[in-house]
Amino acid sequence: MACGKTFRYCHSSFSSLRSSLFFSSLHRYHSPAQSFSSAARSTAVEHVVLFKFLDFTDQSKIDAVMSGVRSLVSLDVVAHLTAGPLLHRRSAAAGFTHMLHGRYRSKDDLAAYSEHPAHVAVVKELGLPILEDILAVDWVADLDGPMVPPPGSAMRLTLAKAKEGAESELKEMLAKAKASASASAPPVGTQVSFGENFSPARAKGYGVGLLAVFPGIEELDAMDAREKNTVDSVEEKVKPLLESSIVLDFVVPPPSTGDL
Repeated sequence: MACGKTFRYCHSSFSSLRSSLFFSSLHRYHSPAQSFSSAARSTAVEHVVLFKFLDFTDQSKIDAVMSGVRSLVSLDVVAHLTAGPLLHRRSAAAGFTHMLHGRYRSKDDLAAYSEHPAHVAVVKELGLPILEDILAVDWVADLDGPMVPPPGSAMRLTLAKAKEGAESELKEMLAKAKASASASAPPVGTQVSFGENFSPARAKGYGVGLLAVFPGIEELDAMDAREKNTVDSVEEKVKPLLESSIVLDFVVPPPSTGDL
């Protein structure tokens, strides 16, 4: 596949899920270096799309899709928008190789973005001819910190699909975990977004999304190193409730001249 990237696969995919969903260690970590600028608490609509391109697609065509998507950040209804290749796939992830992350101030703004002629043109003219599959989820989140993660920020995306009949129990458990972690003052430079997907049409059954944002790759790797010693009680509670999970890492790329 011409768009192929070198990925580091983590075969202990549930361990990665546990590290992401139960992120109390985030609130014990303080970065002495780079950090997000302080900002008031705000509500945002998270929009995440995963892309899988057809085999043997020319890299220039994939780059054109990513550039076209990033150019949509200029729309008034868009608070934040970036897209690019994944850094790591820490679960099978159905072969997805690229990710879009957007933030909107309301569901109405997200709907306006989806229907905007510029967005429709990028999808129809650039995306659809070379896309094999996509997965999209949306959720409402309360954010501590900036709406716009700066370039170089590292993200850990986790999507969870509950077993039939276990949806309510899983959501309740994850909500309690987030509330417990949020009771502590968040560390400098980290941001956690969590919520229930409200757009099931393209979500392939994934009902819960969590996005942890770090100042950079070093801070993300440090979190993973600390979580190696996490007690397995979390796994025992959550694993029976899950049908599957997707865990991916992504780095916010710098804006290019063509995106401005």
